Amino acid sequence: MRRLTFRVHAIQKMFARGISRDDVRHVVDNGEVIREYPDDRPYASRLILGWCESRPIHVVAADNTDEDETIIITAYEPDPAIWTPDFKRKRGLDT
Repeated sequence: MRRLTFRVHAIQKMFARGISRDDVRHVVDNGEVIREYPDDRPYASRLILGWCESRPIHVVAADNTDEDETIIITAYEPDPAIWTPDFKRKRGLDT
């Protein structure tokens, strides 16, 4: 199992949003990658959608394969006013 490393920003946002480390681990391990950001630096990142019971959660994560770690950049509950009903695309975007 790959180690999770949480950025300070991620921990702050998770605390404010009531998202636990276990929730994030569940999303990373079982969620669906809905967008990739290959040009992000220092590591390419991705947006993952997962469900914790009936709650949708988005996690932005990047992999540092040299250190066998997944870096958690942020986690949040997607706003239904901004995201399509399946929480996979922003409203008004084709992709």
